[in-house]
Parts: sequence; structure tokens; C-alpha cells
Amino acid sequence: MSRKPTQHTYGIATKAEAEAFLAANPGVNFIDILYNPMSGPPRGKRIRPHELLTVYGHGRYLPGSITVVDMQGADCEATGLVWEDGDADRLAKPAPNTLFKAPWLGDDIAQCVLSLYELDGPGSDLDPRNVLQRVLDRFAADGLTPDVACELEFYLLDQRYAGQAPTLPSSPVTGHTPSGHEVYGLRELDDYMPYLRDLYEAAEAQGLPIEAAISEFAPGQLEIGLEHRADALRVADEAMMFKRLVKGCAVSHGLEATFMAKPFEGRAGNGQHLHVSVLDQDGRNIFASEDPEGTPALRHAIAGMQQLLPAGIAIFAPNQNSYRRFVGNSYAPVAATWGVNNRTVGLRVTAGPPASRHVEHRVSGADANPYLALAAMLAGVHYGLTNKLDPGPAITGDGYAQADKAPVELPKNWFAAVDTFASSEVLKDYLGARFQAMYTIVKRTEQDRYFAHVPLADYDWCFRNA
Repeated sequence: MSRKPTQHTYGIATKAEAEAFLAANPGVNFIDILYNPMSGPPRGKRIRPHELLTVYGHGRYLPGSITVVDMQGADCEATGLVWEDGDADRLAKPAPNTLFKAPWLGDDIAQCVLSLYELDGPGSDLDPRNVLQRVLDRFAADGLTPDVACELEFYLLDQRYAGQAPTLPSSPVTGHTPSGHEVYGLRELDDYMPYLRDLYEAAEAQGLPIEAAISEFAPGQLEIGLEHRADALRVADEAMMFKRLVKGCAVSHGLEATFMAKPFEGRAGNGQHLHVSVLDQDGRNIFASEDPEGTPALRHAIAGMQQLLPAGIAIFAPNQNSYRRFVGNSYAPVAATWGVNNRTVGLRVTAGPPASRHVEHRVSGADANPYLALAAMLAGVHYGLTNKLDPGPAITGDGYAQADKAPVELPKNWFAAVDTFASSEVLKDYLGARFQAMYTIVKRTEQDRYFAHVPLADYDWCFRNA
């Protein structure tokens, strides 16, 4: 079976979309317009309905410095986009098919997603949506379309205040406080059912195709996947919207959700597993094969992802806390290895029928920007396909015990990761030279600020903003 490529969110939304939404939702009094900078959570404004038509007809001016704020929303002055630039405005324009009600905030609030454009027309090369589109254009030039999905892990915890370590809540249903791993536990889903009901209802209102929920490999940890789509921009939009939804629903239940990569020492971290196959112009999966290892194209793609993993770690693991997640025998990968139906490697060819053959990229943490994580992963896929790279033999058995068989070595810490990213000519080509330079400056600024606030920096830096 083939899947025709689609582009639900490419380009700029029309004013007619806003007019139709307001006509269908006369009770909406506020609309959050969301922009996702390269580092940290979405930011934006809460506007009134009469302003929405201007946003959709012309756009909304936002300071250019918003593209390079740090994870906590502070300016990164070394980028030259603050004082030297006069903090000049850029023009934010809405992405198609992202205007929905936000029911967890109340019946009268909606939201939409923005991209940032230069005043003379082109998309900002620092906007993560445009960075991802830049990579997708490389596939389109070859007559190919990535088919991707995100799975996100998160913890549901008691609400936390600055300077406090997180704690596990008791269930509003049973009064039970989780303690064991209880992976795939159904009682644990029962414990969170009031929250999950509201989450799925709100997701449906937003058109988010969220799928099965599971109790993950730690007390209080859940994983929910989003549907595969032949539209990576839409998948990234949905991942960003989903993270906001998960956190918002948690607050309405007196809880707090975190996508922090490693909230607890000795317990599982939060991953953002990225799934990818590639479609040809007729919608056929070029990885599809009766062979569990897939086609030569699949192996080329794996090799490309391997080769770009060292440089991409600064995106997949964007914070100091991110590196605590990479621990052996934890279901988080520690090496650029690959295998078939094997969760101990970094790149897993999943089980399933031939038509569904694809790769699960298990390296990215849930704290990574989904637009940039997809862009970095897809850059690897395209690089491998273009250069017909060879990944070497698949790992069988315990991948943790065979980490030394990986063809490349991954940076072991945040500093090494950012340095490797900054020097990568291949990622410069795929993601853009200016983006590479600015992302490097932002991360080095964050490093300075983070290490000025240890030992509670992990929690105060990442817990709410991941």
C-alpha cells in the first residue's frame, strides 16, 4: 500500500482560514499566537479576536531577538540580534491548519502556530520551521518525501516550585503513589484516567492524531505517540502543540508534566523517538522489503544518520541534563549503532510488515526542539541516500555490550557536543551557516548561565521549559 505525499502546513495560512474559524467559534475571546524559537518552549502573544484577521491578512511583528532567546527566555546578546540589530522586528505569519481551540485553557481560548519571515519576504533562516523546510526541500528536489512520526515520553508529577526537587503525586483515582517500574502497567493508566480523558478530548479538538498511551519504564512516566504523516512540518507542529497540551492539561489537574530528559537519577529518562521512512513520487516506501533489514536505501539512510549523529547531538541533547539520559541498560541509546527489532541500539529498524519498514531514531531526548530534531535526523537520511553510505553490519543481541562497534563516537558531554556541531560542514550545508552559528552562540550562552546556578540548575533550568 502506498501513501501519497502531502503538505498540510507548507506556506502561509490565508485570511479565509481565520474568517471561517471565527464564524464557527463566536465564543472565542482570546487567541494565543505561538512561535517556537530554536531553544526552549513556544513563545508569543495572547491576542483578541479582532486582531486575528490582521495576523492572517498581513502578519504580526515580533522582535528578531525572539529567535535566539535562551531556554528561559533571556536574550543572547552575543548573537548580535539584540543591541547591534536594534532588536529589529521580523514578521510572523501563521502556518496553515494550526488554528484550533485550546480547551484546557477554557472554552474561549484558541491558538495558532507562526513562522518568522524577514521584512523583505523570505522566511527567516533562524526559524526552526524554516530550517526544517530547508531540509525537506532537498528531498523534494530528488522527488522524495519523508514520512515521519514522533513518540514523546514525559513524567506526571506534583507541581514544583523553584529550588525544589520533583515528587511523584498520588493517584486521584486510587490514592496510590507510584513506586515500581510498572512498565505497560494498566493500573497506572487507570490512576491517570481523568487526566488522560481530558488530554485525548483536547487533542481531538486540536486535530492532534495522538495514539496509544502506555505506562513507561519508571513510576509516573507515560509515553504517547503521534501518527505517521508524509508531512514533517505538520508532525513537528503537532509535537510542539502536543507538549503544550500535555503540560496544560496537567496544570488543570493540579499536576505538572515535564519533558526534561532526566528528571530522576536512577530512573528512565524522557525520549523523543523519531520514526522515518521515505516515499517516492508515487507514495511508495523506498525502505519497504521482505528483508527485515530493509532495502539498500534504508541502509544508506541509517549510515547517514550514523555519520551525522556526533554533530547532531547538540540538537538531540540540547541541555546539560540531556546527557544524564545516556546510560547503559536504560533503554536510552549510548552509541550510533543500528539493529533490527532491537531497543538496545540508537537506530532501530522496527518489526512489522514490509510496507511499513522504517527506522526509529532513539537518540533524541524529549527536551529537544521537535522541528530541529526532525531536521537533523532528516539531514542524516538525505546525506546517506545521496552518498550511498554503508552502515556496516546490524547489531544483534545486547547493543550496550557492543557499543564499541559503532562507526563513530558520540560526544560525551554538552561542551563537546556544541563544539562538534559548530565545526560540522555537512550540517552547515543542510541547516544553514547562519543557523549553525547562532545556535552555537545560544548554546554556549546557556552553558555559561547554567553553570552559574548549579547544583539546582537541572531542575530550575529544564523542568518547566523542556
